[in-house]
Amino acid sequence: MRADYETRTDAIEIELEKVERLDHGVPVEDGATIVHFVDDRPVLIDVIGTRKRDFEKPLRVVAERYGLDAEALIAISKAAIAAPDRPVRLEVGARIAV
Repeated sequence: MRADYETRTDAIEIELEKVERLDHGVPVEDGATIVHFVDDRPVLIDVIGTRKRDFEKPLRVVAERYGLDAEALIAISKAAIAAPDRPVRLEVGARIAV
């Protein structure tokens, strides 16, 4: 997974899958996030206005709605904000049973 926080637009782009095109986008949580699809698969998430509102709640809604890992989405968003204006990558493995 790759993400990039752009300070100029105050938006995070989370790339779930590298694709050549996007079919359509769906706003979630009043436009706090936009989920983009290819062949009905979520492949890219835009998180809008991170300074003005909590971005974790909308990402949890996106994760639940589309079967994604909320913790991974939040972790990469925080990493992108910590290293603004350059891409960050995150690899998340499966949970270890205890």
